[in-house]
Amino acid sequence: MRYLIALLAALLASPASAQGGLFSMESREDGRGWEAVGRLEIAGQAFCTGALIAPDLVLTAAHCLFDARNGARVPVEQIQFLAGWRNGRAAAYRRVRRAISLDSYDFGAPASPERVRSDLAVIELQLPIRNSSIAPFGLGPFPETGDELGVVSYAHDRSEAPALQDYCGVLERQDGILVLDCTVDFGSSGSPVFSFEGGEPRIVSVISAKAEADGAPVSLATGLSGPLSELRGALDEDIVLNPLPAGDRRDTGAKFIKP
Repeated sequence: MRYLIALLAALLASPASAQGGLFSMESREDGRGWEAVGRLEIAGQAFCTGALIAPDLVLTAAHCLFDARNGARVPVEQIQFLAGWRNGRAAAYRRVRRAISLDSYDFGAPASPERVRSDLAVIELQLPIRNSSIAPFGLGPFPETGDELGVVSYAHDRSEAPALQDYCGVLERQDGILVLDCTVDFGSSGSPVFSFEGGEPRIVSVISAKAEADGAPVSLATGLSGPLSELRGALDEDIVLNPLPAGDRRDTGAKFIKP
């Protein structure tokens, strides 16, 4: 935690690039091509953002799977993926078969780089989404400092339609974590971070948290390469989680990490 605070303070002392605005995709036409990003409904009381990386796999943040009040896992039967959710309707609705996070992720641990680094989860849907208008996203390499990325997310103040922030600069990358100069809010947890190299959006990381240093907002994103391989290995073992009931949840999303 001490190192992360120092890193953020140093970054924000340096000149930062201007942040891009949010483009709301409220109409079907505006959201065309982004239907594989959806809202994850959590126990009917909260939501996060997730994105398809296969017809039956959704990528999101691990902390979305836990009850913020007692630290218990939310039962999979209380999670639903709403692909392309927009103004009260989704392009596809799916229940969840399994939800897997890394063994190294500890929801109850203090905010730290280690917690952010392992804040990744994969959700397997009960039925794959096979729809020509909902194409899963491919994955891209971990970005470099200075790269320009984009984030598609829902948030508590724009929960009925996704929004694209089409410029999000990489201030720093360190041990599987990206520090970005874009702004996220509650509900944005698990949002896919995209590279647009070659003209095709590819997921390169997932939003984990929002942070603040010297009054300036930044966001923290989790890298994919090692963690995602581990999660896919767990899926291959055909483990079906059967967590204890977690009860109702309050609104949740990207967590604060404040220096």
